[in-house]
Amino acid sequence: MTVDIDKTQNSLDMTVNTVPIPGPSGLPILGNVTDVDIDHPLQSFIRLSDRYGQIYKLKFGKHTLVVVSSYELVHEVCDDKRFKKSIEGDLEQLRKVVHDGLFTSRGVEEENWGIAHRVLMSAFGPMSIRGMFDEMHEIATQLALKWARQGPSQPIDVGEDFTRLTLDTVALCSMGFRFNSYYRDSLHPFIAAMYAVLKEAGAKSLRILPPMFYPRKEEKYRENIALLRSTALEVLESRREDGADAASTDRSDLLSKMLNGVDLKTGRKMTDESIIDNLITFLIAGHETTAATLSFAMYQILSRPDVYHKLQQEVDAVVGTGPVLIDHVAKLRYLSAVLRETLRHSSPIPAFAREAIKDEVIGGKYAVKAGEQIICLLSKSHFDRTAYGPDVREFNPERMADDKFDRLMKDYPHAWSPFGTGLRSCIGRPFAWQETTLALAVLIQNFNFVMDDPSYRLQIQETLTIKPKKFMVRAILRDGLTPSRLETRLAGAFAGEAPTPSPGVAAGHKSRHSVASTSTGHVDGESAPKLVILYGSNAGTCQFMAQRLASSAAAKGYRSSVDALDTIRGSMPEGTPVIIITSSYEGEPPHNAAHFTHWIQTLDPGAMKHVSYAVYGCGHSDWVHTFQKVPKLIDSTLERLGASRLGPLHSTDAKDRDMFSDFEAWEDDVLWPSILERFARPSDAATSSAPGLALSFSTPRASVLHQSVEEATVVAARRLVDQSGGSQEKRHIELRLPANMPYSAGDYLAVLPHNPKESVSRALRRFHFPRDAYVTISSSSPTTLPTGMSLPVAEILSSYVELGQIATKRDLAHLCEMNKESDEIAQLQRLASEEFDTVVKTGRLSVLDVLEKFPALCVPFHEFLQMLPPMRLRQYSVSSSSLFDPTKVSLTYGVVDESAVSGTGRFIGVASSYLSSLEPGEKIQVSVRPAQSGFHLPENQEETPIVCIGAGTGLAPFRAFIQERATLQGSGRSLAPAVLFYGCRNPLSDDLYRDEFDAWEKSGVVKVFRAYSGDKEASCGCPYVQDRIWHERGSITNMWEKGARFYVCGSGKMAEGVKGVLVKIVMEEYEKAGEPVTEEEAVGHFERIRKERYCMDVFD
Repeated sequence: MTVDIDKTQNSLDMTVNTVPIPGPSGLPILGNVTDVDIDHPLQSFIRLSDRYGQIYKLKFGKHTLVVVSSYELVHEVCDDKRFKKSIEGDLEQLRKVVHDGLFTSRGVEEENWGIAHRVLMSAFGPMSIRGMFDEMHEIATQLALKWARQGPSQPIDVGEDFTRLTLDTVALCSMGFRFNSYYRDSLHPFIAAMYAVLKEAGAKSLRILPPMFYPRKEEKYRENIALLRSTALEVLESRREDGADAASTDRSDLLSKMLNGVDLKTGRKMTDESIIDNLITFLIAGHETTAATLSFAMYQILSRPDVYHKLQQEVDAVVGTGPVLIDHVAKLRYLSAVLRETLRHSSPIPAFAREAIKDEVIGGKYAVKAGEQIICLLSKSHFDRTAYGPDVREFNPERMADDKFDRLMKDYPHAWSPFGTGLRSCIGRPFAWQETTLALAVLIQNFNFVMDDPSYRLQIQETLTIKPKKFMVRAILRDGLTPSRLETRLAGAFAGEAPTPSPGVAAGHKSRHSVASTSTGHVDGESAPKLVILYGSNAGTCQFMAQRLASSAAAKGYRSSVDALDTIRGSMPEGTPVIIITSSYEGEPPHNAAHFTHWIQTLDPGAMKHVSYAVYGCGHSDWVHTFQKVPKLIDSTLERLGASRLGPLHSTDAKDRDMFSDFEAWEDDVLWPSILERFARPSDAATSSAPGLALSFSTPRASVLHQSVEEATVVAARRLVDQSGGSQEKRHIELRLPANMPYSAGDYLAVLPHNPKESVSRALRRFHFPRDAYVTISSSSPTTLPTGMSLPVAEILSSYVELGQIATKRDLAHLCEMNKESDEIAQLQRLASEEFDTVVKTGRLSVLDVLEKFPALCVPFHEFLQMLPPMRLRQYSVSSSSLFDPTKVSLTYGVVDESAVSGTGRFIGVASSYLSSLEPGEKIQVSVRPAQSGFHLPENQEETPIVCIGAGTGLAPFRAFIQERATLQGSGRSLAPAVLFYGCRNPLSDDLYRDEFDAWEKSGVVKVFRAYSGDKEASCGCPYVQDRIWHERGSITNMWEKGARFYVCGSGKMAEGVKGVLVKIVMEEYEKAGEPVTEEEAVGHFERIRKERYCMDVFD
């Protein structure tokens, strides 16, 4: 039902009992300057809303502002009878740029705004916007052709190219002016000046000191303003030089109306200064927010295969194979829903400002003064459960379908307000909607898209608007198109004619697509048979296996292409072996295989009857219910579609198997025999035995940055436990994150470690390298090593390879092959055969260990490098809350340093030893990875209790949870109960963070139940956490009945123990109710509730 506000009751009245508006206390005179990050103010406002709730107040010197973030309060202050647009703060600063233009005017009290508004309204009417379609299509065509000609392997900065698109479109459609951005090497200077002005305007509004204290910034601000105004003047003069301001002109665009339009109310025309003000306004507002919307939409589409598939189906059904036409726009209803949902999730203007016309009371109890600025924070109100329900965080375009959207706007006006509100809402909304719909339709019709970095997580770049940061994609032509055929299609020359698919490409369901290839094993001669290798990989293991297979293929005389599964979405090559190597992540496909997995499930039986394939799966059997789920799904689905297996599905288990040895055994025993039996063999001339790497040594220094991580700084590091009792060393490390790397309690921090210094020194000694030796690597086949640059050998060994990886049978066989005349060959051969499991695998012997064990072996350094897998990221649950301090994150970890199973030396954990070696001030390369679905605190912490269960360093995410709850409670929030069950060895030696949890328990933030395996008498006779759960089962039952969410973090063994005791509790509760159940029935009940309110994060 529609929410109505009793305006009489809410007018300020002495009889109304008001309460103070909450907020941080701030500093004397300066106020809350330290509570808002001047570079990322939006993130600060969101964090403060999370902490203080639906309303809070900030003060900056003499300026105060009230921030509202709930639907009810935003809706109330959008009442134009009581409130109006406020231009205090950043918009006040922008008046120095565009004075009283449409966006920055104070409103009806300024005459220029009234004249401009009435003159220009007709320029944005339906017929005027419809008449701009051809110009819009021309610029969209320029973008599509650029991406087509760049090729499927070229990373594309979508933000930059969408900025070119929208700037050129608004300039051409509304002003007849061409920036020709796609014919320039860099963006027009207007863009850089615009961003600088928007950024500085926001910063100026938050500063306490006057401009004289920032002379350089003020000078640059003036220079950028001058550039913006000179650009607008250039546009104006260009039109006048064409004689377009004559009364007889046929033009009816925006600029013509500015020059020639007469305001019927006043009889006046717009002044030149007003024209320039509004030209700049439209150039900025008409492109910046639209480019951001397109970028956010692309991110959301690529993040959700189901949405992408539905959208592509709609575009194909409505547009077909011809050009996008004006009549198609209104028929693309699902695309409209996607755009609406995108704007709900990521409104480019994330807040707008209002002020009370007279003193008011809002929310029935909060007093605001006339003229006091009120910020409506859309980044929070757009996620209000009142309007959007419990799945408010999900990206669900169906909720924005036409009829549902209309009902939403009727029942909850202002619940969706990306274009502002009332009389001052965005005048250019119809223009932007047609432009975004057209652009996305053209791109979705003609390309398949994949993220260049499948693990990319949305980062935000802030000025006065927001847009994605560092978001790169790759564009792969569909329908067998080439750039020249695309140009013909866009021009409409073969509308309705389906192009012939490329030779060797299987037709997919209703459409055909090009095949991308990003890396190829080097073989001389195009006549060599081809192998297509596809991978799905988050951590890089499957990708490395794919590249290693490509190297093997090259040695056998095959040409191979290696790429992510998603690049093949929509097509499968025919007449050549297709090898798929993938994993599952909690039952879901890897980031770069999700679209492919979804797509093949939509095809009809027989769609791939000419495809030959093999699937190899990686997984960890601790995830019992989802082990090998995705490899099995792909294998069975391809069989259903008629594809022919090269061999049965093979897989490996990371829990207790050597993945690389298993993979090599599958290659040698299954894959290659099948390929050689069913496909053409390469000629002897094509077979290459040349090494994949060639090395030359030099001394210049070089540095390498890893693209998937950014640098953080260590600010604190300490030991957490007393090791006198023999406990494993457990440590705490605190990092200052790089700017704009947000995280949430429950997330992971991925760390790119270095090998232990001892291991690097051992390798340098074994190959007789001095410490300062340098090497330059070149490669004729896919490699994860840095090529074409001079780097220290120690840096390669430290940063790029896994020195401790267990040697595989193939590694040992290769060592034997290179040392046939060695006196040690017989013993080495035994290691590669009958002693492999008992000595190599059990003893965890690496290639380096073997080379040290057999010092007479002669192995070139390049052969050694080729045997080593690339350095992997290690993920750790964060043990801090960003609500407590968004600039810092902490990790809690155990240090692995123990006697080697082989009996020689020590086994040192790569990541844990690296972390433990770091001191404050040192740099570390990290990235934030989102937690598995559900492993976050509840949306409504006031009403949803939580039960946390962990042991050892599994306490990490729960420290973050409870720290966040303590922060919320300290800000005046009332929270539902929380219980923590924690297991460790001894209360005196390894009860982690005991002082903190005691303080939190005393303040009522959490109730803690502990279990000590080494001193069970200190924990009610309960040695393990599952025993303590049984002892406190009354609390468990009570919390479940109150709707609690359960979280488990720890080893697989502990998780199974917890499951067992919870099943036991289920059986007891049914027994009490007089309805006894069997253990099997109780397990079934547990599995049902596990899907509802039970989340696990298991590690070993």
